[in-house]
Amino acid sequence: MQKDWRRRISDNLAYGLLVYTGLQIFVTLKQLKEVSNSMLPYLALVVLVAAIIPAARLLERHWDRLDDAGAYDPIHAARFNRDRIIIWAVAIGLPFALAGIARAMAMMAE
Repeated sequence: MQKDWRRRISDNLAYGLLVYTGLQIFVTLKQLKEVSNSMLPYLALVVLVAAIIPAARLLERHWDRLDDAGAYDPIHAARFNRDRIIIWAVAIGLPFALAGIARAMAMMAE
């Protein structure tokens, strides 16, 4: 039996947020520390992680509104796949994009 779409999207969001946070810590924070030796990189990390949560909730809103019958309806497969691609593209791509921006800022400051 297939899991319901609500549960599957929640699982993807939860794991995506874990990956996003981990990458923010290990990739972006390293670049931000090169730009500044103050507490600013840590504050930026908190803001970047906190800012993604409302976006995740917005994406999840459609799935929360499904009733029990709709939760198992295969008609939602295409939207689920689209949303899953968005989740993982942002979770993996955004930290590297932000690290690139921080690196560019550091190079411009030299």
